[in-house]
Amino acid sequence: MEKPVQRNKYLGTVVSRRRFGALTLALAGARLVPAGPSKEKRWRMRLSTSTLHFADLPLEEACAKIAAQGFEAVDIWSAFAGCKHLDYAVDKLKAEGLRRLLSEKKLKLFSFSVYKGGYRKYAAFLGECGGGVAVRGSTRPCKPKELTARMRAFLESLKPLAELAERYNSYIAIENHGRALLDSLDSFKAFVDLNSSPRIGIALAPFHLQGIGASVTEAIEIAGKQLFFFYAWQRGRGVKQLPGWGPTDFTPWIEALARVGYKGCVNPFMHGHLPPDVMAAALGRARSYLLKCAAKAGVAACGSDRS
Repeated sequence: MEKPVQRNKYLGTVVSRRRFGALTLALAGARLVPAGPSKEKRWRMRLSTSTLHFADLPLEEACAKIAAQGFEAVDIWSAFAGCKHLDYAVDKLKAEGLRRLLSEKKLKLFSFSVYKGGYRKYAAFLGECGGGVAVRGSTRPCKPKELTARMRAFLESLKPLAELAERYNSYIAIENHGRALLDSLDSFKAFVDLNSSPRIGIALAPFHLQGIGASVTEAIEIAGKQLFFFYAWQRGRGVKQLPGWGPTDFTPWIEALARVGYKGCVNPFMHGHLPPDVMAAALGRARSYLLKCAAKAGVAACGSDRS
């Protein structure tokens, strides 16, 4: 007997494994999508950003900075590079307090980044907060001839986490990274071909793909419906990692996201430390740039009226 359909506000309808691949996932966030027949619904770009950019600030202040720049949603980080936001939310705010904070700031919860601590530690809390995406890495790299076997084994190792994700109405997004199992376009293809869980998908980081000269557009198209998280992040130093600051034209990437019907948020991102007000202004400019890219691509964007 198949399990009941569950929903998530960003990734849409999740169906049982038997039906996975046979049905199209429903558009997420129904209240954000115009009413009418599904074939008439246009893809809309949604924008989030990460609290890691404000790791020195309390979570409340980080969320205030993000909301003030017009972002719709937030990616909350666990203890990476000293960021205490997620653990603070777990230990101090609890689920009710985090929901209240986000409501006050008019932000939605898109994701938890759990590179430190892992998904299992935060699974129940993410579920209590309404579900979302948990972003993590893959594992060590392998030789090309070992790729299929190693990817199959890696995905097999995620099955207990996929069961947790189903229980807590969440999704696990595996980030591609340099010198990791999920790295090359061939590894993207192996992942997509071998993955049978609707709860497991890809977090695509263009920064790392550009580092090996791989096509970001092709990676988006390979990931397709298994793309759960997209970093708007380019190869560069400092602020030039952000959209609109470095040389990359993000318009083709936005067009590719629209073609595959990406259901998550586009998440401007960079590594590096900037003063909070400087960081906020840089992210605001990145957001405005992405809205211009969406307009050039002929796609709608949530919050464009606030730009």
